[in-house]
Amino acid sequence: MDHAHLDRTPNSYVEDVSPGRGRARPRASFSSDAAVIELDGSWSFRLAAGLHDLTPGYENPAFDAESWTHIAVPSCWQMDGIPGPTRFGAPAYTNITYPIPIDPPRVPDENPTGEYRRVFEAPENFTGGGAAVLRFEGVDSCFAVWLNGVRLGDGKGSRLPTEFDVTRVLRPGRNVLAVRVHQWSAGTYLEDQDMWWLSGIFRSVRLLARPADGIRDFFVHADYDHRSGLGTLRIDVEGDARLTVPELGLADADPAGPHAVPGVTPWSDEQPRLYEGELTTAAERVPIRIGFRRIAVEDGVLTGNGKPLLFRGVNRHEWDPVTGRTLSRETMLADVLLMKRHNVNAVRTSHYPPDPAFLDLCDEYGLWVIDECDLETHGFSKNAWRGNPSDDPVWRAALLDRAERMVERDKNHPSVVMWSLGNEAGTGANLEAMAGWIRDRDPDRLIHYEGDWDNCAYTDVYSVMYPDYPSVAAVAAGQERLTGDPVNDARRRTMPFLLCEYAHAMGNGPGGLRQYQEMFQAHPRLAGGFVWEWIDHGIARRDVQGTLYYVYGGDFGEPVHDGNFIADGLLFPDRTPSPGLLEYAKVAEPVRIEASPQGRGIVVRNLHHARDTGYLRWTWRLEVDGDLAADGEWNVPAVGPGAQDRVAWPEALAKAVEAAGPGERWLTVSAQLAGDERWAAAGHTVAWAQIDLDADSAERISPLDKPSVRVGGVSVRSPRRHGDTFVLGAGRFDAVTGTLVRLGDLPVGGPRVDVWRALIDNDRFSSLGAAWQQAGLDRLRHKVLDVETGDDGFTVRTRISPAGSDLALLADYHWRAESGNRLVLTVDTAPTRPWSVPLPRLGVAMTVPGEFDRVTWFGLGPGEAYRDSDTAVRVGRYESTVEAMQTPYVRPQENGNRRHLRWARLTRSRHAAGYRTRGMEITGSPRFDLTVKPWSTQALENAAHTVDLAPDGRVHLNIDLEHHGLGSGSCGHPVQPRHHLAAVPARLTLGFRPVEGGRAMA
Repeated sequence: MDHAHLDRTPNSYVEDVSPGRGRARPRASFSSDAAVIELDGSWSFRLAAGLHDLTPGYENPAFDAESWTHIAVPSCWQMDGIPGPTRFGAPAYTNITYPIPIDPPRVPDENPTGEYRRVFEAPENFTGGGAAVLRFEGVDSCFAVWLNGVRLGDGKGSRLPTEFDVTRVLRPGRNVLAVRVHQWSAGTYLEDQDMWWLSGIFRSVRLLARPADGIRDFFVHADYDHRSGLGTLRIDVEGDARLTVPELGLADADPAGPHAVPGVTPWSDEQPRLYEGELTTAAERVPIRIGFRRIAVEDGVLTGNGKPLLFRGVNRHEWDPVTGRTLSRETMLADVLLMKRHNVNAVRTSHYPPDPAFLDLCDEYGLWVIDECDLETHGFSKNAWRGNPSDDPVWRAALLDRAERMVERDKNHPSVVMWSLGNEAGTGANLEAMAGWIRDRDPDRLIHYEGDWDNCAYTDVYSVMYPDYPSVAAVAAGQERLTGDPVNDARRRTMPFLLCEYAHAMGNGPGGLRQYQEMFQAHPRLAGGFVWEWIDHGIARRDVQGTLYYVYGGDFGEPVHDGNFIADGLLFPDRTPSPGLLEYAKVAEPVRIEASPQGRGIVVRNLHHARDTGYLRWTWRLEVDGDLAADGEWNVPAVGPGAQDRVAWPEALAKAVEAAGPGERWLTVSAQLAGDERWAAAGHTVAWAQIDLDADSAERISPLDKPSVRVGGVSVRSPRRHGDTFVLGAGRFDAVTGTLVRLGDLPVGGPRVDVWRALIDNDRFSSLGAAWQQAGLDRLRHKVLDVETGDDGFTVRTRISPAGSDLALLADYHWRAESGNRLVLTVDTAPTRPWSVPLPRLGVAMTVPGEFDRVTWFGLGPGEAYRDSDTAVRVGRYESTVEAMQTPYVRPQENGNRRHLRWARLTRSRHAAGYRTRGMEITGSPRFDLTVKPWSTQALENAAHTVDLAPDGRVHLNIDLEHHGLGSGSCGHPVQPRHHLAAVPARLTLGFRPVEGGRAMA
C-alpha cells in the first residue's frame, strides 16, 4: 500500500467520522506457526495536552527520546501509578453524559494525547517472502501509526483490532514504531458506554509474518441436527488449505466439504465439546477448535441444539482495579471460573467485544456469549436524540465498520451465539444496515439489540432492560404492551423474550432475584436474563496509613461524574464474591432439590438442557438445633435433562430422623461434583437444599413466651429502687428513662426503638431514600411519656417523632425478669396515624463495649441476608468476629444483617480488665434479625469510602423484627409490595442475659 498520501492532512483523522485509513481488511483472530514479534513491554511515552502540543518529528527513527518517561504497553495511561498517585491525568466516570460538549464530530482542544515510541529488532527474512502485518488489539480512542518514519494510517473503534500492512517499510535489524493516541475523537461519540473514560494502547500489539501462500482468513461453519445427531462441517478458507481433524476422521481433507459427521457431541455451556484440528498450507499451520451447535428460535422459544435455552447470565465489563481495562489471561480465567462456580452460564460482553482471549476461555469452559459491538450513543438521549449517529447517513460507514470487525474477528467461536448491535444507541437506519450486513455474513447466529423497543425490526429476540415483575408476567402470558402496528405486534410475539439487563447489583443487593428466576423457569418463551453487572469498577487507592480501598466517580475531581454508580457488580473490585453473587448462584442452580410432598423423600428437578445429574455426588446432613446429629451419602439415580424424579430417604437417614432428640430438625441435601471438572474440583457444591422436618408441626414456643415465675401471687423478679436506678433481675435501669444501663456488670446503651438504616444504593438512587428523609425517619427524637413499675416488672411508654412533623410511633417497652437471670423485653409499637412510607427497619438498637468482638448465633448464615435476598443462607450455628461480619461495599451502607436468629451470643476474645461478665446472650420469640457493627449507623451513613470508617470503642447492635426489602431500585425494579415493611402495630420480644465463662449466667 502507498502510504505517502496519508501525510497530506496529518491530524484531520481525529475529527473525521471515517473509521480509519490505511488499514488492512478485517479477518478472524487466530494463531499459527508463522513468525511473530511480540511488542508488549516498556515503551517511551510523552503525554501531550492536545494537537497544539505535539512533538515535531517524534516519529522519525533518529528522534532522541531519552528524556521521555516510559509506560507499559498494554495499559491505560490514566491508571499508571495506581494504587498510588496517577502520573498521566486521571480516570473519569460518567454513565450517560458525555464528558465533552456534544458537537459531533468535533472534540475540545484540550485533548490529552499519548505519544508512544518502541524500538525493536526484526530478524533477516522475517516475512519469508510474504507480508508483515502490524496488529493492534485495542487502542482508545483514536490513533495514528508510523513505522520507520512512514505513516501507515489511523484507526478508530477502541475495542476492536486494527491491522496495517508494513511489508514495504519493515527493515531487518532496528525498527522504530511510533503511535499517537488521542483521548477524544469523532469515535468518542460512538463509545459512550457506562464505564471509566480511559485511554491508551490497552491491549496487545504484535508484528505478524504472513506467509505468501498462507491462510488469509477462514470461517468455520459447524451445524448440529439434534434429531439425527449429525454434525455438518464446512470451512470457508482464503488460501489453498487442507483440513485435518483426527477425532472426526478427517485427514488432508478439503475444508469446504461439506463433511457430514454422525454422532458428534454438540457444544454447549454444560458440555463444551471442542474438536481439535488444523488448517495447513505448504507454509503455515493454523490450529482450529470446532464446536458443533445450532441456535434457533422455534415457536417463539430460544433453543440450543433443539432444546429450550435459559440464560443465567451476567453483563461483563473488562475491569481490573489496578490496570483498568487491561486484563491478563489469568484475570480473564478467574472471571470464567468464578462464573462457572456460581452457576452462571452466559455472558453479554457489555458493551464491546472483549479481549479475544476471553472468548477462547468461553469456548473451553462453556459459556454462551452475546458478543456486543463497540457502540453506544446514550449521551444523545439528553438532547432528545438529536444528531444521533445511529440514524445519520454520515456515520453509516463507521457503524458498519464496527459490526464487520466484530463479526470477522469472533466468527469462529462456538460460544458466540448472538451478535449484539450495541447498547443504548437509540434507533435508526444505520443499525438496520448493521443488522442486514451481519445477517448476510453470518445467517447462523441470532441478532440482538435492546433499543428497538417497538418494532423489533432488525433483531431476532425481544430484549428489554429492568422490567418489573408484572411486565415479565404479562409477556409470559402473551399480554405484553402492544405497539399499535399489527405486523410488528405479531412479529414480536413470535420472539423469545430476553432481559439483557435486570437486577442491578449495586451495593447491598439485588433483592428479588428468586421471583425472576421462577418466572423464567415456568415459561419457555422467557429466555432468561443478564444481571447488571459482573464486577464493581472501583479503582484501588491507599490512604496515608497504607490501607487499601476503592474509589469511584468524583474521587478524581471530575467536573461531571456519576458517583458510585460505577460500583454495581456481583464481585467486589478485588474479585471477591459479594453476597449478591452468592444469592444469584443459589437462585440459578441448574438442579433443584425440594422436599417431597409425600414426605420422607426429595424431588430432584434437573434444569440442565443437555446433561443428566450423573456427574453429581449426593450427601445428607441432619442437624438438631444446629448440632450435627448424623450425615451420610445418598445414592440418587441420575435424572435426565429437563426431567424430575422423586427419591426416597436412604435407610440411614430415616433411622437418624427417628432417633433425633427434641429441637429444630433440619435436613441439608447437597449435590456436589463427583469428579474434577475443568472449572472446579471434586466436592464443589452445585446445588443444595435445606428442609425443615418440623415444618408441618405446631409453631414452636419460645421460652420467652412463658409467664413469669410467681410465689404466693408476687413475682420473684420485681424491680427494686437503688438511688437514681432500679434493679430488675440481672439488669440495672435508669430510673427516669427506664433505659437499661447494665446487664450483670456489662455497661450497655439502650435498647431503644430504631427504624433507620444507612441508606443502601437501592434506597439512595430511587425515590425511597428521599421519601424516608422527607418523612424525617433519619432524625427521630424519643420522648418518655411514663415509667410504670409493678410486681411483674415495669413498662416505659414513649413517643418517637421527627422535628417539624406530627408523624409518630408510640413504643411501649415491657420489661420482666425470668429465672436463669434472663431479662425479657417486649416492645409494642404502633403509628399514631397512617404513614405514607414504609419503615427502613423496625427493631431496637443498643451498644456494648468494643472488647466484645465475637458473635455466635443459631439462625440463618453464614453471610448476610434480607427478606428478599435470603435464598443463599441456611439455618445453622455460626461464629464470627464483629470485623468479619461487615460487608465492604465500595460505598459504605447498611450491611451485615443476619436473619431469623433464634439466639446470639456476643462475647470477648481477649481479657478486658474490670469485667466479670464475658458477654451477653440474646434470644427472640421466635426469631429476630441481628446486625453488629464497630461503628454507629450515623458513621456508616456519613462514610464515603471504607477507610472513612473506624471503630469507635463500642459495638453497635441492631436487633430487628424486620427490614424493608433490598429490591433493585438503583436502576431497576422496586421492592415488591410483599417485602415492604409497613408502619403498622407490631411486637418484638427479646431476652437478654449475661454470659460468664462461655455460658449464660444462671
